[in-house]
Amino acid sequence: MTADRDIPPAFIPGVELAGLLYREAVQPLLARHFPELPHTAALIGRGSEVLGFDTARSTDHDWGPRLQLFLHHDDHVAHGDAITHLLAERLPADIAGYPTNFVRVGSTRHMRPGAGPVQHGVDVADLGAWLTGHLGFDPEQEITTADWLATPAQVLAEVGAGAVFHDGLNRLLPVRERLAWYPDDIWRYVLACQWQRISQEEPFVGRCGDVGDELGSAVVAARLVRDLMRLCLLINRIYPPYGKWLGSAFATLPCAERLPLTAVLAATGWRARENHLAIAYEAVAALHNDTGLTEPVDPHIRPFHDRPYRVLHAERFAKALMSTIGDPDLPLTGAVDQFLDNTDALGRARVFASPLAGSTDSLWPTTTGGGKSCAH
Repeated sequence: MTADRDIPPAFIPGVELAGLLYREAVQPLLARHFPELPHTAALIGRGSEVLGFDTARSTDHDWGPRLQLFLHHDDHVAHGDAITHLLAERLPADIAGYPTNFVRVGSTRHMRPGAGPVQHGVDVADLGAWLTGHLGFDPEQEITTADWLATPAQVLAEVGAGAVFHDGLNRLLPVRERLAWYPDDIWRYVLACQWQRISQEEPFVGRCGDVGDELGSAVVAARLVRDLMRLCLLINRIYPPYGKWLGSAFATLPCAERLPLTAVLAATGWRARENHLAIAYEAVAALHNDTGLTEPVDPHIRPFHDRPYRVLHAERFAKALMSTIGDPDLPLTGAVDQFLDNTDALGRARVFASPLAGSTDSLWPTTTGGGKSCAH
């Protein structure tokens, strides 16, 4: 990757590398050859570097000096190909020691030193078409309840993360602001559904153990750990990413070190698992009460009816949240991430036209957009 190909360049985060690419190479070329053309430069969308989780390991594929160069529709039609060709001819061979030339190997792209026109990583695109294609809806228009609930959190995060280096179109930054987090009522609904998921399985750690099924108990405990991690992210207004980055995102939370979730997974007996989960339940229940979204809910563990299993009865938190939204009788199925567990689906744009039985827009009184509440 450098003059001595056996010595890789020092690792720098991909977002920082993209900023160097824009400031040192792309922007000067545009200023010289297309001085009057408005554009937006950013690094958003897919990629570990967009979420800020890239490391030196990430550089082996689908990583390097890259960014999106967005134009208005008519400008993209008129100048998109010319700009792509200009960059191929005039970009430097490397940025910070990383080649600007990419070769495709199967379904992935790899940095390779190259002479002559480079196969660069600057995606010259129509901003509106890119956003609609990535999200599955047009975020510059009214955003419906179905749009919010049918779009995976990973996909929403990919538009709001990364960096915008220049927004000459004056369109991308407003979109990122609109998508920064769910509208209030949808947030409350998604939180309620996450508590409900936990309530459905919390007694099973003990019930499986009671019949000698330690493997089954461990599997249920691991599912509950995952749901608690996602719940903590939702409480902290962070879109939970898909499995590869869930732990990395959770580790950034102030509560992460206080919850004995690793101990839950390491336990070899169901009673120890249950004890560690009990501590975690009460801590997350306290986090809920700290939000002030509902009246305080008793955060203490209790028996599961007449059975000797220690649970939180997490449905109490779901019920409290649902009482604060416009339609408390909505089915507690939630957003697509809460009832679908498939990486190929959750890495895509909007998955379904409606994630609930029937149309979500018919279940909620109004749609959401521009910060308006969907239920009040």
